[in-house]
Amino acid sequence: MPDIILSDGKKIPFSKTIDGFEIAKKISKSLAKEACVMSVDGELKDLNFLINKSVEVKIFTAKDKEGLEVIRHDAAHILAMAVQELFPGTQVTIGPVIEDGFYYDFSRKKPFTDEDLKNIENKMREIVDRDDLTKREIWKRDKAIEHFKKIGEHYKAEIIKDIPNNEEVSIYHHGKWHDLCRGPHLPSTGKIGKAFKLTKVSGAYWRGDSKNEMLQRIYGTCWRNKKELDEYLLRLEEAEKRDHRKLGKEMDLFHFREESPGAVFWHHKGWTLFQTLIGYMRKKQRIAGYKEINTPEILDKTLWEQSGHWEKFGENMFTSETPDEKTFAIKPMNCPGCIQVFNQGLKSYRDLPLKLSEFGKVHRYEPSGALHGLLRVRAFTQDDAHIFCTEEQITEECLSVTNLILEIYKDLGFENVLLQFSDRPKKRVGDDKIWDKAESALLKAIKQSKLKYEINKGDGAFYGPKIDFVLRDTIGRDWQCGTLQVDLNLPSRLGASYVDSDGSKKIPVMLHRALFGSLERFIGILIEHYAGKLPLWLAPLQVVVLPIAPEFDNYAKKIFEECVKADINTQVDLKNQKINYKIREYSLSKVPLLLICGQKEVKDNSVTIRRLGSEKQETLPLDQAIKQISLKNKLPIN
Repeated sequence: MPDIILSDGKKIPFSKTIDGFEIAKKISKSLAKEACVMSVDGELKDLNFLINKSVEVKIFTAKDKEGLEVIRHDAAHILAMAVQELFPGTQVTIGPVIEDGFYYDFSRKKPFTDEDLKNIENKMREIVDRDDLTKREIWKRDKAIEHFKKIGEHYKAEIIKDIPNNEEVSIYHHGKWHDLCRGPHLPSTGKIGKAFKLTKVSGAYWRGDSKNEMLQRIYGTCWRNKKELDEYLLRLEEAEKRDHRKLGKEMDLFHFREESPGAVFWHHKGWTLFQTLIGYMRKKQRIAGYKEINTPEILDKTLWEQSGHWEKFGENMFTSETPDEKTFAIKPMNCPGCIQVFNQGLKSYRDLPLKLSEFGKVHRYEPSGALHGLLRVRAFTQDDAHIFCTEEQITEECLSVTNLILEIYKDLGFENVLLQFSDRPKKRVGDDKIWDKAESALLKAIKQSKLKYEINKGDGAFYGPKIDFVLRDTIGRDWQCGTLQVDLNLPSRLGASYVDSDGSKKIPVMLHRALFGSLERFIGILIEHYAGKLPLWLAPLQVVVLPIAPEFDNYAKKIFEECVKADINTQVDLKNQKINYKIREYSLSKVPLLLICGQKEVKDNSVTIRRLGSEKQETLPLDQAIKQISLKNKLPIN
């Protein structure tokens, strides 16, 4: 009979086959009431899953991440139930959990309206009140296909056909309604509560393929309680105000065109911001001992085959065939090119660690539906670096990279950073012994840093384990940006080597490192983090000089010239418009400082400073004002 081992090591003996409900009751009455789902030997199961042998069990409630995900999964099912009750004949396709919520894709000729969403949401609340019981069944594949075809659910039948033969066909019943699903789920529909809201409808191609039917995707959010829901909706409202696409237009930074989807057309101000970030990075990296290189954007297919990228990323690469029947690919990554630079000339252990950085333009074919302003593009610039070192140097170099990344994030206004450690994925290259070494060294570095971290099982790169750096912005959103990857595979595949102290030939360890990840994406994050009100040193247009009337134009030009001499990005506006109109215009475009001049300023050789977001004004002697601005305009580098 089973002994149930809890996460704290405590054993609870049972004399018969049991389920999660009985285990939860044994632990405490409150836990039995709040339990959502359980893990059995690390695998998530329904609470009514029967246990007849000794296993390790953990009970999860809504307070746990696992519990909340199950609640959101059930919310997706209840959404589908509500739609089919209100709109018979609508086909359901897939409905997964996503960050902060869920969605479900529907096949229906008539588009869903805003009024429909309200009605669906009300119906969902009715279903919660019904508290229908949840039951899981295993069906034979042929029976399941035939059944779903018979009831007009052709998409479900297609999904079942594609399920591997070694996997079960799992059907979940919520009262009279049922769906194909792996689970797990809550014991009944009432358990999800009512802290949910449907947010929008959008189009989505079946299986992400533009050749297939366009489906209707209903998005929703779901939380543990109303307080969390309200806080999230407030964040959504704030996020809309901060949308970098809207602000990018108001600030005249960039635009996109259908002729080049997923590629940015940078305007002068946007490109100035881009280059300011690169200039800052160059200085930080130079201080840290990096040597900047540049490699070709187009490389022969054979190199990508040799590196393993062709097998892993081939379908996402842009390729071209030449008249001599050779196939070339635009690089989706900088790594193979960097190794070619390392391979030039004999390297000694004395040359290591060798740090090679590159602002490399890469291209990846992202589905058109996934493109999202600067945050998801097809052409972007990676602030890459590759550190070639010995196995003994891994931990030290990983610590050095970690500290550099945290310094940079702090300079840019991000101090809340979480580390995520990802170990070997199922699809990978290299020997397990090599992976053991890489994972051990990287974990050692994380632990020595004494920073907060979490583990993402099986989410490493195909060539090695990694650390991802997740930063939190001012409205509480998390963004995965920087990354550090330990690679003991790619150098050997591409023939990298160095001469060790004993004269033997050895393969170096390669650390892949990106600080921002993508400059385009990071600029989008920065704009939203600051709501467009960038720090002075980052602002692409820092100062605008505004004369009150045309008779003060010459003095305005003098101020402009003095600012330019002080290396301040400045513009002078001599248009014959009212001063209040100009102030509103430049406030909308998020210019940090307005320098206003009139009769008094001309007489005193002074200037009146108006700062973005404040109606207060300060008048200073011109030389003092420029000195003050210059001090705040310096890169935040010690």
